[in-house]
Amino acid sequence: MATTHQQTTSKRAQLHQQQALAAAKERRNRRLFRAAMALLSVFIVGIVAFGLWSARPDANATARQAPEFSLRTTAGTTVSLADYRGKPVILYFNEGAGCGSCTQQMALIEKEPGFAEAGITVLPIVMNTAEQIQPDLDTFGVTTPYLLDDGQVSKAYDTLDKGMHPGLPGHGFVLIDANGRQVWSGNYPSMFLEPKQLLQEATSRL
Repeated sequence: MATTHQQTTSKRAQLHQQQALAAAKERRNRRLFRAAMALLSVFIVGIVAFGLWSARPDANATARQAPEFSLRTTAGTTVSLADYRGKPVILYFNEGAGCGSCTQQMALIEKEPGFAEAGITVLPIVMNTAEQIQPDLDTFGVTTPYLLDDGQVSKAYDTLDKGMHPGLPGHGFVLIDANGRQVWSGNYPSMFLEPKQLLQEATSRL
């Protein structure tokens, strides 16, 4: 009987020990899970914060004499900055062919009557050939002739490498006043600027 009692007691002790070990393991797993979730939350917050930071507009209001240029257009004409002396101009540098949001931006600018009312001309500039960019213009119904740059004008206005593609402009605007001075520029990694906001940015500086 004593031996049976000892065996029973030993089995109970082993069972209690196993249960204690299982409970400890469960608590450890829960702690590890909570720690992993906390790290994941920090990681997600960091990614979101970086995304918001990297998508912030980059504006510059330092005035300088705007670099002169003369470029061919998708309409087969030639446009020079000097043609607009005495009138304010916004240069719209963008990624060009294949960038739907870039072309949509210009389509919405065309629909905003405030630019014409303020006497402001918006000149879109891309590093494409006419054959490359025209299908995009047709798709989104853009009628404004695009200026075709080989990269020299984009470089002169410091717009290269501002977007997602190295060697291309980002999504930016340059305001040139009636005296031919660059008075403001803004780059928008979010790939869009509300036309009314663009108009306000321009008129507030002219």
